[in-house]
Amino acid sequence: MTDRLRNLLSLGNAIFVLGLVQLVWLLWYYYTGYGGPQELVARVLSIAITLQILFMYRQDYLYPFLPAAANHVLVALYVAICAYAFIHFHLEFEEIAIWRQGTYTTQDFVVGLLMFLLVMELSRLAHPALFWVNLILVFYTLYGYLSPIDFFWHPGTTFYRVVTSSTVEFSTGIYGIYGQLALTLVAAFLLLAAAAAGFGAQGAMIQVMRRLAGRQRQLVPQTAVLGSLSIGMVSGSGSANAAVVGTITIPLMKRYGVPAPFAAAAETAGSMGGLIMPPMMGVGAFLMSDFLNVSYWEVVKRGFALAFVYYASVAFAIYLICIKLLPRDQVATPKVPAYDQIRTAIFFSAVLFLLYQMGWAGTGELLAALYTAMFLFGLLVLAFLVFKYQVKDPTLAEETLWGSICKAIETHADMTSYLTLLLATLGIMIGLFTVTGFINRMGAMILDLGAANMVGVILMAYAFGWLAGAGLPPTATYIIGAIVIVRPLQELGVNPWIAHFFVFLLSVWGELSPPTSLTAAVSARIAEASFMRTMYEALRICAPITLMTFAIFTRSDIVVNPGWPQIVATALMFIGTAGITFAMFGRYLGTLAADIPLRLGLAALSFIVLLHPSDTWAMTAAVVVLPAVLLGIWRHVQLGGPLRTLQPAAAQ
Repeated sequence: MTDRLRNLLSLGNAIFVLGLVQLVWLLWYYYTGYGGPQELVARVLSIAITLQILFMYRQDYLYPFLPAAANHVLVALYVAICAYAFIHFHLEFEEIAIWRQGTYTTQDFVVGLLMFLLVMELSRLAHPALFWVNLILVFYTLYGYLSPIDFFWHPGTTFYRVVTSSTVEFSTGIYGIYGQLALTLVAAFLLLAAAAAGFGAQGAMIQVMRRLAGRQRQLVPQTAVLGSLSIGMVSGSGSANAAVVGTITIPLMKRYGVPAPFAAAAETAGSMGGLIMPPMMGVGAFLMSDFLNVSYWEVVKRGFALAFVYYASVAFAIYLICIKLLPRDQVATPKVPAYDQIRTAIFFSAVLFLLYQMGWAGTGELLAALYTAMFLFGLLVLAFLVFKYQVKDPTLAEETLWGSICKAIETHADMTSYLTLLLATLGIMIGLFTVTGFINRMGAMILDLGAANMVGVILMAYAFGWLAGAGLPPTATYIIGAIVIVRPLQELGVNPWIAHFFVFLLSVWGELSPPTSLTAAVSARIAEASFMRTMYEALRICAPITLMTFAIFTRSDIVVNPGWPQIVATALMFIGTAGITFAMFGRYLGTLAADIPLRLGLAALSFIVLLHPSDTWAMTAAVVVLPAVLLGIWRHVQLGGPLRTLQPAAAQ
């Protein structure tokens, strides 16, 4: 009896029960909208934070340097704080949100203080860079009057104001717009990723993509591109993409002779597209729809064009490098079981169903995600039952329907709680930025610079975003950039779509900026390769595509005018990036002295296609660049052989 009770009270069961409670609560909200997002986050955020505590604890002790008993006690204390906050906000929500704004009770402050300290501590464990930024901001908020520099001076405020602005005011901080977004739009779209993970559709898609990559050895690395593109539709994360896809594609590439650093870099470059690829597009895209006060579908329509340019350019770069790197022989392609083919078809049909719901049926984002998740889940359950009991597929002999459902629920709980903690932490950061007035001063400085030189504003904003991305995750980089950079750009006459996508792309490239690329770190770990070498190779592959960040100012139709103008701008942008890519990695002639001038000329024309403000000039240059690239591909394939030596995989 004691053993049975102990099994029932296990950590895994606690996670499942809380995950199920959170899921049911969210599904009910997505269907009814009852209470609004502010009430939802005030009540459900405590559950999400509790889940994140338990997930972190299951992975490892929160404090390995402390005895096990101390860890148990601290986890129980943290969970008790969440329970206390849940009960308080459940009972007092209307009083706090309506009647006590600005005049909080002692208990309100105590609950807010405990949740503030808890989120800060959890961020220290999970997101140390954000923790230190927030800690510095707390001191700056309290003691800004001590600053010797006028730009940073402000009169300071009280610790009481720091706590209330980060918690019980609800408009900013932990319970503000970012926490609401995590539990509404983001969590709704994560339903698709959870269903796919629960029934193994992600692994099935990678196997199908390997089949589609073809028999030629030089095309094997394209599996990383195609697999990352597929998983990126629902992951919205570079590191998660690398963790799921890289465990299959990186060993595959190494087995066929791809050096470990390049295998890791190819997966890193492919996985980075998970931050751009619709319909998920990362958290930044959901934030963009909120900042612009438009439907998420409007962001998705523009995201497809950028994602096409990104993945086509990455695939082209990897192909050119592999021609120099690998022999031109045939390799065996795996046979893809029928069940994997069916799961892959179901997944892509669900993506099409989602696009139909948002784009043609006009269904709201939450309901569209809910209906699509039900559609995907229902088909996956049907396929599971058919192949397990009718076809009697041997791969499903040890699988159970309940086990797949439990995995889906737990996956959704894991992803949602992680992002809720991240966005709650960012809510504190932006709340403190607002309290100190730093955002207004930074905006005024950008406006002053823009009055003198618009190009200088763009370059300064790019440098600011790149530096922020060197230490912060993409979501944090986008939020800071959207708050600090976008408004001044708009006041200088830049279209809001251009300004936001400029910052959005900045946040994506920031994920690849040394020395803190989590995506590169995951890929390098799987490949057992040097992290810095992986990052260097990934930067080379992605270098031509970073020009997209600036090209949206000149080829603005790609994000401003969906439709035929967007298609023309997309074609021009891809021709430009393809030309730059070939100039970097291709070759026309075997002799470098004669080859380099040709490639430099191609690069110069490609820059005109991308960055010249005149569409006429860009199209004229594109007419030359496109056949030059096609001719270059033919010459590059004919020449073959390594232009420079890379160490073989066995030497890594």
